[in-house]
Amino acid sequence: MSEVNRPTMNINESAENYLETILILSKRLPVVRSVDIANELGFKKPSVSIAMKNLRLKEHIRVTDAGFIYLTESGKAIAESVYEKHEFLSGWLQSIGVCEETATEDACKIEHVISQTSFQAIKEYVSRHQS
Repeated sequence: MSEVNRPTMNINESAENYLETILILSKRLPVVRSVDIANELGFKKPSVSIAMKNLRLKEHIRVTDAGFIYLTESGKAIAESVYEKHEFLSGWLQSIGVCEETATEDACKIEHVISQTSFQAIKEYVSRHQS
């Protein structure tokens, strides 16, 4: 998928999920560590460590000597974009009658495949047609 509007073009769904998880955890924890990500996602720590290495190599995260993980500017842009899509789509699906669990699950799937152009169009449409 060559999506020009994405903050970066070489990122997969898994990487987006990790970045979004780091963003969410950073809002509720003083620092984010690999073990926090593993616990949040239900993954084994070695899998998370490999993912963190890849995100670090792509310069989407910075890891301190103490093991604290921080989003870089590019990582934060990607994470915020995915998170915004997730929050909006989940809320919108619930507003049209989809149960919360299904809306959340579907938003998790849609947020990775919808183009920024289509997402913006949906947001504008919903904004114009809200009562």
